[in-house]
This record gives sequence, C-alpha cells and structure tokens, in this order.
Amino acid sequence: MGRVSGKNIIITGAGSGIGEGFARIFGQEGAKVGVCDLNTAAAERVAKVINDAGGQAIALTADVSKRDQVRAAFKTFVDWAGSLDVLFNNAGFNKPMHLMEVTEENWHAIMDVNGLGVLICTQEGGKYMIAQKSGKIINTASIAGRQGYPAFAPYCASKFAVNALTQATARGLAEHNITCNSFAPGVVDTPLWITLDADLMAMGESERPGQATEEFSAGILRGRAAKPEDLQGMALFLASKDSDYMTGQTIMIDGGMVLV
Repeated sequence: MGRVSGKNIIITGAGSGIGEGFARIFGQEGAKVGVCDLNTAAAERVAKVINDAGGQAIALTADVSKRDQVRAAFKTFVDWAGSLDVLFNNAGFNKPMHLMEVTEENWHAIMDVNGLGVLICTQEGGKYMIAQKSGKIINTASIAGRQGYPAFAPYCASKFAVNALTQATARGLAEHNITCNSFAPGVVDTPLWITLDADLMAMGESERPGQATEEFSAGILRGRAAKPEDLQGMALFLASKDSDYMTGQTIMIDGGMVLV
C-alpha cells in the first residue's frame, strides 16, 4: 500500500517545479491527483506522466486568484475523485523589483496569486472538507515568509501572509476536523528560481547567470540548493495520517538557511 493510498489530493501550481514533484510522488503512492495549473498544457503533461506510470490523475486549469475558475476546477475534481481529502496551495510566483521601485501593479499581481489565491482555494476546498468533516490543507510558504529581502518585498509580504493564513485556517477549521500546515523551502532548483536568477541579473543585482542563485545558496548548511525530490518526504508526511495531530505549523525545509 502507498503512503497516501485512497487519498484524493489537489495540488495547485502542479504543472512544474515543486508542485509537479508532489503530483508525481502522490500518484506513485496511490492517491488520485488533481494536477491544477494556470497552464493547461503543463497540467495535461504532468497528468499524462502520472497516468502512463499507472497512477490516477486529472488535469485542472485555474487562475487561483479567480474564484469562479477555482470553484469549477475543484468541482471537476470532486466529481471525478469522489472527495477532496488534501489540498496543497502551492501556486505562486515572484517578480523582483528594487524596494523603492515596487509598483502597485507588481504588489497586487504577486499578492493576488500568493496571498488571495491561498484564501480562495482554502475557502472553496474547505467547503468540501467541512461537509465530509475531515481534510488537510497544506500551504507553500518560504524562507521569505520568515525574513524580508529588499529585492522582492511583495513576495516576502505574500509569504508572511501565507503563514498568517495557515494559523488562521488551523484555528478556524479545527472544529471540522480539518488541519492546516505549511512548509517553507529556500532555494529550490525549479523554473521559478531560474526565472528569478535571470530577473535579478537584469536588475543589476548580479553579473552573470547563476550568480544570484549561488549567492543565496551560500548559506545553506546542507551545502547545496534543494531539488524538488528533497521535499517529497515532507509532502507525504503532511498529506498522510502521520501528521494528523499537527496543525497551524510552518515546517522549515530549506537545508538550514534560516534557523528559527
């Protein structure tokens, strides 16, 4: 039996990076997986990989900041899978700007996806969990939710918001037998960090490709940036019964970048 056999799990932002890694391991470990992404082709690609390997997955398309899209995607999943047992609020992005140059457009774009998107998905997914009197909600936080960086202040604010929403959700839904936790990665070798590295170079924060990633990784006690598979054991723990007694917590899984 797999570690999440019988679980029905949606992961937002599952078309690449951390979310794709989670979708694949959940499929391997026996879950029915909702691969939800803004990019339909990416979601379909990941779902196909899972299905071709003998798992069960369905591609879902939604902009997490748009309630009607989230509601429709979640209904499609529940109609297919039968229930929603675990929700990973993983979708997010970053667009760095110097602190004194951050625009309202930049602020709202990041906060709408990384903050409001978590709230909307929690509300829409939570409705199913309240009805069945059980569920797990897991949010993707960040080391940027523990300390601020001047090159991406809106992103930091959004991840501080994720930590607050994690605690608020844990308290607000405890009576319904629903838990909520989050995890905080640091530098992870994903498309998000590749794009971030290029953006920081364009801003003049670094001089060559890879430099920003190397400098951010320099303080990692484990000696290297993470790969998506480094987070899979933690994801399985949070999605499985092993974490049933834990709620309202943010797990730092950053290789030792930030010690709290």
